Amino acid sequence: MTAISRTELERSLKEGRLAPVYLLVGCEGYLRDGGARAIADAALSETLLREFNESSFSLTSGGAQEAIAAANQLPMMSTRRVVKITDFGKLRDADEEALVRYISNPAESTAMIFNTADLDKRKKLARALLEKCQVVDYPALKDGDAKIWVKSRLKELKVACDDPALSEIIMLVGTDVQTLFSELDKLASASLPTRRITVEMVDDLIGRSRELSNWDLGDHLIARNRKQALETLHRLLDGGSVPVMLLGAIAGNFHRLALAKEALTHGSRDDVFRVVPLPSFKRDAFINNLRRSDAAQIAHGIRLIAAADLAIKTSVGGSGPKGARLQLEMLVCELSG
Repeated sequence: MTAISRTELERSLKEGRLAPVYLLVGCEGYLRDGGARAIADAALSETLLREFNESSFSLTSGGAQEAIAAANQLPMMSTRRVVKITDFGKLRDADEEALVRYISNPAESTAMIFNTADLDKRKKLARALLEKCQVVDYPALKDGDAKIWVKSRLKELKVACDDPALSEIIMLVGTDVQTLFSELDKLASASLPTRRITVEMVDDLIGRSRELSNWDLGDHLIARNRKQALETLHRLLDGGSVPVMLLGAIAGNFHRLALAKEALTHGSRDDVFRVVPLPSFKRDAFINNLRRSDAAQIAHGIRLIAAADLAIKTSVGGSGPKGARLQLEMLVCELSG
């Protein structure tokens, strides 16, 4: 079945269209969980006994049969039940077969929601999910989509933020929504009593250590210092940085370099920072990086980053965090070679 976007899911739920089985898949976990809540809210909007009609199952240590039994149970004083399923990547053959049978003939009065970051498409269950249920895709957000989400969240927090500060947030934090959610809450608290977030506040509160580490990684890549680039990458990953966020930071560095290289070729240093706004403390390092690189090197780097992004999304070389880490290590070696 053709995958739909989270926006299309929201539209279908508003129109009252509910599928009996959903697969929410993609690396953007915060939005996936939000999608699962939205489906449950729509399915159970007319019941006062939600706790009796909503169940969650992690299948790490069994539970597939219990999940199927719950899905087949009639709703209690409600038109629908909701069954949420996570951690279904490694199942016993009998459990996998049972879930495949259910998916092929689901209970019409139940909304069953499978929620996962990725799928092993070699598995029979994965193929059945992709073929028979409503698939909703949750890829990593692009910068523009992340900015739209941040603006929406800041509106909820009743906090103002100008465009330079907004760009600074995305540059420092990345596009992982869970991380953005946490950082925006901190910034909102720090913005009292003015309720306005400034570039200076973003730099101070989010912390230069994170940005400088990301900046160091980009600097080492442009300088082709493989040893220090790998050491910085491992320090960031071991410190809890999300691989997709780091890939976005690397891509952002090269994108800014490409724009700035063009500006510097046909203009001045001031022209560079009109195209690529940066805080003053970063500008000298950025210009140094820019002068050490050439347009062909930057273009080649962007192609390598795009290939790594595709490899992570399609689980080439392994799925999950380990596969993503491997792809990042390979990318850093190629960019710094």
